Amino acid sequence: MDFQSIIIAVLFAWTLVQGLCLLAKISSSKSVGKRLPPGPVPLPVIGNLHFLGEQPHKSLARLAQKYGPVMNLKLGMLNTVVISSSAMAQQALQKQDLAFSTHRSIPNALLANNHSQFSVTLLPVASKWRALRKIMNSNIFSGNRLNTNQQLRAKKIQELIIYCQKSSQVGEAVDIGRAIFRTTLNLLSNTIFSKDLTDPYSDSGKEFKDLVWNMMVEAGKPNLVDYFPFLEKFDPQGIRRRLTGHFTKALDLFQDLIDERLEERKVKGNKNDDALDSLLNVSQERPEEIDRTHIQHMLLDLFAAGTDTSSNTVEWAMTELLNNPEAMAKAQAELADVIGKGKLLDEADVTGLSYLQCIVKETFRLHPPAPLLLPRRVEQDVVLCGYTIPKDSKILINVWAMGRDPSIWKNPLMFNPERFSNSEIDVRGRDFELIPFGAGRRICPAMPMALRMVPVMLGSLLNSFRWKIEGDIAPKDLNMEEKFGITLAKAHPLRAIPIPL
Repeated sequence: MDFQSIIIAVLFAWTLVQGLCLLAKISSSKSVGKRLPPGPVPLPVIGNLHFLGEQPHKSLARLAQKYGPVMNLKLGMLNTVVISSSAMAQQALQKQDLAFSTHRSIPNALLANNHSQFSVTLLPVASKWRALRKIMNSNIFSGNRLNTNQQLRAKKIQELIIYCQKSSQVGEAVDIGRAIFRTTLNLLSNTIFSKDLTDPYSDSGKEFKDLVWNMMVEAGKPNLVDYFPFLEKFDPQGIRRRLTGHFTKALDLFQDLIDERLEERKVKGNKNDDALDSLLNVSQERPEEIDRTHIQHMLLDLFAAGTDTSSNTVEWAMTELLNNPEAMAKAQAELADVIGKGKLLDEADVTGLSYLQCIVKETFRLHPPAPLLLPRRVEQDVVLCGYTIPKDSKILINVWAMGRDPSIWKNPLMFNPERFSNSEIDVRGRDFELIPFGAGRRICPAMPMALRMVPVMLGSLLNSFRWKIEGDIAPKDLNMEEKFGITLAKAHPLRAIPIPL
C-alpha cells in the first residue's frame, strides 16, 4: 500500500473516532492575544498536510510567496513554522540561535535503536551535546586531522579516476552519483578505520554501501507517524522497523571494528592514529564524556549524513555543467591553465581555481544537500519579528527557497557561476543568503571535510576527461528533476561517458 492510500485509510478512521475531540482541543488551547505567523486555513484533522505533495520544499516555497517568509502550518497534529528568507533565517539562527537550536524535531524513524538518545545530531544543546560535538570537531574534523589525512583523500580520488578510466576504455557510462557515493564512503571509512568498507572497483564489496544507501532511503521517506504521533506504536508503513534492521547491522559492524581495534592495541599499541584511535583514547581518558555506545552512534551519524550529501552535490554540479557546456569548457580551461590538463587536483590547488569555487557555490545555491535543513523544535513560545512561534512547534528552514529568492539573486533559476566572481558570499554559515550547511550552533560539523572533498572530486573529474551524456541526449534535454528526501537527490541518476582528453 502506498503512502497516499495509507494516509486516506488512517485519516478516515481517525476522523470517525477522535476528529471532533481533537478539533475541540485545538480550539480551546489557542492563546488569546498571540499573533501567529500567517498561513493557510487548516482542514479538519489533516490540517495543511495536503499542500506538501512529493516536493515539499517547492510546495512550501510557493506557499511562502503568498503568506510570507515566516509561515505557520498545521501538518497533521503538529504545528510547523517555515522560514523562507535569509533575513528571517539570520534572525532565528544568529540573533535568537539558542531558542531555535536547543532541540531537534526528531523523525520517528530515528528513534530506532534509541539513536536519538546518543546522536550528536539529535541530542538537545546541553552538556552532553557540547562534549560530543567538541570531541567530534577535535578528533575528526579539525584542521590538523584533515591535513594529516590529505594524502589518504588524494589516494581515494585517484581510485575514482581509475574507475572512470576503465569505463572510458570501453565507452561505458559512469553512474556519477554512485561512483562519488562509493568514493566518499571509503574516504570516511579510511579516515575513521584506516580501511575501505566497500570495493572501489566493483560491486563485490557493496554490502556496506547498500546498507548506508538503504538507511538514507528509509530515513527520507514521508512517515505518517511524524504527523500523527498516536500512530507510533503501530508504525503503519514499517519505516522504523526497517530502519531498526539497517541500524542494527551498521552498529554491529562498528562494534566488531571497535573490538578488532582494541585487540590490536593490546598487542601492538596505538599505531593507526586514525579517528577511531582518537575516539577510543578520549573514551579511556574521559569515559564520562563518551563511551563505546556514543562512538557507535557517532559513526552512524557520520556515515548516514556524510556520504549522500557530498555525492549528491558533485552529481548536481556535473549535471549542471553538462547542461551548460560553456561553463564546463570555462572550468576545464581554468584547470588546464592552473594545474595542467590531465592532472589530479591537490587540495591546495583549489585556492587558485576561482571559477571552480564559483561552480561549487552555485551548485549549493540551486541544489542545497538538505533543502529544509534538519528540523528544529522550540521548547517554549518564541517571538520572531513580532510573530509568536508556539511552544513545541517544528521549525523548517527552506534554504532551497532562499537560494532561488529573486530579491537576492538575479535570474535565480539560471545556473550562472559568474554571479560569485566578485562576491564575498561564502557557504560557511556567515552569509545567510547561502547556508547549505546551516548556521549557528547546529551548523553541520562535517562542513570542513565537505569543503575539501567536493571541489577536489569535481575538479579531478573535469580535468581528467571530457564528458558526454549517455544516449546522445542534447544538453537542453537533460533531466533535471529532483527527488525529495533528507537530501535532495536527482530523480534520474546522471550517467555520463568519460572520454580521454
